[in-house]
Amino acid sequence: MKPDSVRLEAIARAHLKDPRDASHRMHRYEPPAEFAGFLQWFWIPVWSVPPGQEAPQKVLQYPNSLIVITEDYARFYGVVAGLSTTTLTGDGWAVGVACSPAAGFLISGRPMAGFSDRAVDVTEVLGDAGRSLTDRVRTAMAPDPTDPSAHARAIAAFGDALQPYLPVDDEGVLVNRLVAFVESRGDVTRVAQVCEEFGLTERTLQRLVHRRIGLTPKWLIQRRRLQEAADRLRTHGTSPADVAAALGYADQPHFSRDFSAVTGMTPGEFAALHARP
Repeated sequence: MKPDSVRLEAIARAHLKDPRDASHRMHRYEPPAEFAGFLQWFWIPVWSVPPGQEAPQKVLQYPNSLIVITEDYARFYGVVAGLSTTTLTGDGWAVGVACSPAAGFLISGRPMAGFSDRAVDVTEVLGDAGRSLTDRVRTAMAPDPTDPSAHARAIAAFGDALQPYLPVDDEGVLVNRLVAFVESRGDVTRVAQVCEEFGLTERTLQRLVHRRIGLTPKWLIQRRRLQEAADRLRTHGTSPADVAAALGYADQPHFSRDFSAVTGMTPGEFAALHARP
């Protein structure tokens, strides 16, 4: 197990962290090699928020189901269509894993549309293995949640709980490839382009994404564009008009409406927040 340097930039692109927020330290790790195509990354935040204060963590979530264990809860999460917000308070930690687009269906045994915008106790999908996983993670993290050896033990517990769900099926391999295509191609702005690339009818594509991810192909494209927009506004000093043009929007008002509807901020407000010294 080693820190994940490959995906660090990609994960940060999705996390709309306030630049003034110093509430937590984030540890990220690659999954064991045997979970390639099934798990994408582990993240372990350890936080300390002063009494009476809150630290909201806002994320434009990737099309991944999640399993997250803390001192207080253990949950399986479907994909959040809008803005995912977790508010940190007090002192605490979490151990989370981002599953691949293929994995949620394999773990839950159900179409992922039933988990969209909601979470369930991990025992609902893992049964007794979920209870064992939760106990092992909490035992590992209790003495010192910043200790890399504690992280290794917690990640090993996830591996033992999830290994029975391997391997990834052929349809899962396809949906992983499809999502990777959309996320890596800034010129993909229409569902028809995805259909053409994979030789699928729009109806077949819709059913596949609905079953394995819980949302729509159009959402996949919009989410990647919004993540890229946030990244450009935050790190490149690019104007909202230039971002709209670079991402293929018909005009700036259309881009502003899409961005504001999901993030709760206009592109200009978001850029100004990250331009502060």
